[in-house]
Amino acid sequence: MGSQEVTTSQDTWHGKNITVAGLGVSGISAARALAGFGASVTVVDGGDSEGHREKAALLKEAGISVQLGDSTTLPEGTELVVTSPGWKPSSPLFAEAAAAGVDVVGDVEIAWRLRGPNAAPWLAITGTNGKTTTTQMLASILDAAGLRTAAVGNIGTPIIDVVLEGDDAYDVFAVELSSYQLHWAPSLRAHSGAVLNLAPDHLDWHGSMEAYAADKGRIYEGNQVACVYNVADKATEDLVVEADVEEGCRAIGFTLGTPGPSELGVVDGILVDRAFVENRQKNAQELAEVADVNPPAPHNIANALAAAALARAFGVEPQAVREGLRNFRPDAHRIEHVADVDGVAYVDDSKATNTHATQASLASYESIVWIAGGLAKGATFDELVTGAAKRLRGVVLIGADRALIREALQRHAPEVPVVDLDRTDTGAMSAAVQEAARLAREGDTVLMAPACASMDMFTNYNKRGEAFAEAVRELGATSG
Repeated sequence: MGSQEVTTSQDTWHGKNITVAGLGVSGISAARALAGFGASVTVVDGGDSEGHREKAALLKEAGISVQLGDSTTLPEGTELVVTSPGWKPSSPLFAEAAAAGVDVVGDVEIAWRLRGPNAAPWLAITGTNGKTTTTQMLASILDAAGLRTAAVGNIGTPIIDVVLEGDDAYDVFAVELSSYQLHWAPSLRAHSGAVLNLAPDHLDWHGSMEAYAADKGRIYEGNQVACVYNVADKATEDLVVEADVEEGCRAIGFTLGTPGPSELGVVDGILVDRAFVENRQKNAQELAEVADVNPPAPHNIANALAAAALARAFGVEPQAVREGLRNFRPDAHRIEHVADVDGVAYVDDSKATNTHATQASLASYESIVWIAGGLAKGATFDELVTGAAKRLRGVVLIGADRALIREALQRHAPEVPVVDLDRTDTGAMSAAVQEAARLAREGDTVLMAPACASMDMFTNYNKRGEAFAEAVRELGATSG
């Protein structure tokens, strides 16, 4: 299918009865946009708090109906349901929609349909981990190339709002897409797409690893120029093989090793391209140095290679890749160096909310005192502990499901000292940092990479990271 065939005139929405599921940021964005095109919009949400009522009041001022406290009943006459990403496919509202023959789509699908005939192409990124960093790296590279761009989708401004700025506002978008968003975006056809990695995550939402992988693989459907995959993760290449792409679209691998033809990789500390060069059987193009990547941890170098591959697929010159990577600064709580105290580095990777992300984080340092624990979300920790055991000076455990990690440590790293803090209060982080400091030796890294979600103790991973940083500052103030 051609990339422009699924655009729809904004007039298409006039008079249409549309139900929007969820009062979150993307739901509100979709409701306002569709109401602005003359649709009759009703927003449904199971919540009925003061915050919900405040949002509802603002929407009602814009002529949008809101149904609070009931997220299971499909409003009468609904012709299309637009869902927020987090709603499960098994939600009763969607079962009712299916029984009535009503389609369910997400905000990304609506954004895709709202593009004009000369809309900016999408360079799309998904994966279990690294999506946001890679998308921001890509936007930095595109910006360095002098292109008008924005990092959108699962980060930043709602994608509908950006698309509605008009065809002339941007040259290209760097689009982060979650598995949820891809599930609800059947018409999406990106210029080029990348799946960074695949590991079990959100299986309660998708129902199985196979369904999760299939939704991730949707990012490759209809790609025009490049399907970018991870050479070290065969499951990503399998998704490329299964994808229905436009004629001439190429499979492009990225690897931390020496690249083969049609791959990007690393040679003697240099990021090189053997995909978008003449005579790729013999030639390679230098793009940047490993030292240009911030931070130069292995998984972050992989992120940089994926971003570079998508940029090169769009025709970006090598110098812009180097400049864009040098200009990039990662968000807070992603392998963020907080401080050095008494010769020990303290690193905040609170964003490592699953075992796959934490595995990459632990592989970045040689001698670690690891702070871990929280809500496990059904995860197991044996493989993670086995791979990291030789790097661990000690472990400090916090949070509701810490026993799962402790038991894995007993099985696979019984010699590693473990401090089990039987606390889930927010003050536990300060105690955890003090215990980690006691275990650490000069030259070690105290790494807070929990491998778990944060909601047992904190509002979100940001608050957890802030608590860690504050505890490190307190430690520094009392040190020496």
